[in-house]
Amino acid sequence: MPLALLALAISAFGIGTTEFVMMGLLPDVADDLGTSVPTAGYLVSAYALGVVIGAPLLTALGSRMPRRRMLVALMALFTVGNLASALAPTFGLLIAGRLLAGLPHGAFFGVGAVVAARLVREGRQARAVATMFLGLTIANIIGVPAATLLGQQLGWRATFLVVAAIGLVAMAALVRLLPPLPAGERTGLGRELRALGHRQVLLGLLTTVFGFAGVFAVYSYLASMMTEVTGFAAGSVPLVLALFGIGMTLGALAAGPLTDRALRPTLYGSLAALALVLTAFHFTAHLKGAALVTVVLIGAVGFLTTTPLQMLVMHQARQAPTLAAASNQSAFNLANAGGAWVGGLALSAGWGWTAPPLVGAVLATLGLAVAVLAGFLDRGAHDASRIVARSAAPDAEPTAGAELPAGDHRR
Repeated sequence: MPLALLALAISAFGIGTTEFVMMGLLPDVADDLGTSVPTAGYLVSAYALGVVIGAPLLTALGSRMPRRRMLVALMALFTVGNLASALAPTFGLLIAGRLLAGLPHGAFFGVGAVVAARLVREGRQARAVATMFLGLTIANIIGVPAATLLGQQLGWRATFLVVAAIGLVAMAALVRLLPPLPAGERTGLGRELRALGHRQVLLGLLTTVFGFAGVFAVYSYLASMMTEVTGFAAGSVPLVLALFGIGMTLGALAAGPLTDRALRPTLYGSLAALALVLTAFHFTAHLKGAALVTVVLIGAVGFLTTTPLQMLVMHQARQAPTLAAASNQSAFNLANAGGAWVGGLALSAGWGWTAPPLVGAVLATLGLAVAVLAGFLDRGAHDASRIVARSAAPDAEPTAGAELPAGDHRR
């Protein structure tokens, strides 16, 4: 794998750390700024809102910018947002800092995924994208726990100062390690928008929203489930979250080779496995050993879905994939918010702490249904195009590429 992928992974590590660390620092922030913990929770929402807004907006604004320059600019904005968060004197300005830090998130992963895929030869693109996402998963194992501990010991502002420093390191790595892409690789905004409106791209985004929402219907309430149902002490929760991060990393490592070999089967299998594992968690949550194993499995199969989902929308928008790839990051964050919301509805209805896994299983099943429908329509459209082509030229031999539907990636 090219060393340039390391620069993308370092950037992903910083982004993943700042995205998830706020959840562990909410009590400290609330106490320091004189607000309640539920109100401080808006800081998590502000970051997610920044991702949803920034992914299509910044991608569109930078559509004609060279890819390396754009990635560096996005990390500069990320660094400024975290520095503003560290120095924010009021809660309102901290909200603004978190929103600013979230703006480049989706655009960076969208552009970064396209760049990663172009750095390697045909047949290894998914592995390259998964390598970038490894930085995000490692952040959940090392970055988030370490940053949380730092914030608890030295104050929450120190955490965001360190994340800003990681942003500077990432910018230097991008400049030093990432080669400039040829001018011919860039596409115009109009072409990107037309690609985003492709039916298969929209179905891919919908699969992301439903499928990944199943993960966050559980992850959002995992700490409470472990203490209220499984019987772990509150001090054990960071270990449980680290196990979830280990599962994510294992899923990311497996996702690249599997997606390169068979994209849609990997997507179908990971969503089906996610639905089954979430259903099992409804029962295993009562047993400490079984619960920990299931937490690792949820992280693994949950993150196994991310690379095929990202590669699917990129492939379906292959003539202009950047905006579609960035919009998929917005879809992931909509899944985060939507999964937490639906899981919360189940808890508010009095269904108990083991209800969110069942809700998540339903959401994952809906994602699988959308994915299967998209695959069926894609195959049907391809078959129809082959019939038309053969009718127009009955004596012509079909090309090798005509036998394989776009996005199927079977070998």
